[in-house]
Amino acid sequence: MRPHVDQRQARVLALVRARGSARVADLARELGISPVTLRRDIEAMAARGEIQRMHGVISRLETVPAGTEAGTGAGTAGRDRGRGTGADAGGLVVGMVVPTTEYYYADVVRGAREVVEARGARLTVGLTRYLAGEDRTQAERLLSTGADGLLLTPNWEAGAPGPGEGAWTAELPVPAVLVERWAPPGHPAASLDRVASDHADGAARAVRHLAGLGHRRIALASRETPTSGRLRTGFAAAVAALGLEPAPPWPAAGAGASAGADAAAGAASLTEAEAFARALEYLCAAVTESGVTAALIHSDTDAIMLIPRLQARGVRVPEDLAVITYDDEVAGLADVPLTAVAPAKREVGARAAGMLLDRLEDRGTGREGPRQHLDLLPRLTVRP
Repeated sequence: MRPHVDQRQARVLALVRARGSARVADLARELGISPVTLRRDIEAMAARGEIQRMHGVISRLETVPAGTEAGTGAGTAGRDRGRGTGADAGGLVVGMVVPTTEYYYADVVRGAREVVEARGARLTVGLTRYLAGEDRTQAERLLSTGADGLLLTPNWEAGAPGPGEGAWTAELPVPAVLVERWAPPGHPAASLDRVASDHADGAARAVRHLAGLGHRRIALASRETPTSGRLRTGFAAAVAALGLEPAPPWPAAGAGASAGADAAAGAASLTEAEAFARALEYLCAAVTESGVTAALIHSDTDAIMLIPRLQARGVRVPEDLAVITYDDEVAGLADVPLTAVAPAKREVGARAAGMLLDRLEDRGTGREGPRQHLDLLPRLTVRP
């Protein structure tokens, strides 16, 4: 997942929408990012049709098109279709609300699409770019254009709804399945079907592997994302279960350089450079001052950027610090391929789509089964 990238682009989009237009140089200074990084964001956003750009200025579009997968837009005529039976869901339309169709969610969407189309149904996608309230807006848009059911990845910063957040997901007029999100017992959304990666188990697998190699003090370095809370839970549980020596705690948000993008209070105000510097300082100190010999780093891209900077600071990888990454999107492409934990992203999308189609086909038959909460275990790929 890349919430730090998506949130940065969401901030750009929100500012441009509010002001009508803005100079690129002014935005870069205001957001605390380099002009090169901002220009990359602008190119991506312009390609998606979210903004217009001309001579160092970007401006909003009069009408910002809702994000959809190419070839998967829904039309209102779909309401006259028939209903499939058995394994054939012919005529059904499945709406999917996700933050992005890039990076982590590319495989989630791909898995859902494969199952939906294999069963004769159609997938429509709405993108939120982590904008506040956009998840509900996109859900309502998909319903208005004919979706029979929804796959939902709401913009819940910690992966679960905060106080007073998310009840709308349980009040939808159609069946819905949460994807890579969960709700605690007692919350209205806890009654929904859901499919998610067991990130706690993924972190524990990394710890067990490193402990098996003889490491006794292992660190976890992760930006604040919807994944990080579960990673820390599984990491801490594995350290305790294996009787390992605890590593220094990750610095609290607001203490020195703060933690990155998506969840902890105060962390969202940090620039990407500050979040990266925080991880670098933490790992350097953990190795040189606290005897840490191994680390789980979330995500792959952060690990690939951190390793040469650690080595420039005298921390040799893997001699002084063995590294496992989390996500396994690009870990195998590092100059020295990295061992990584890979959530079953494609299978998450596929299982969620199948669960929703089953639910849709069972409506009105009197044989609707119990709600399901399905956690899929990540896979550890060891690279020499």
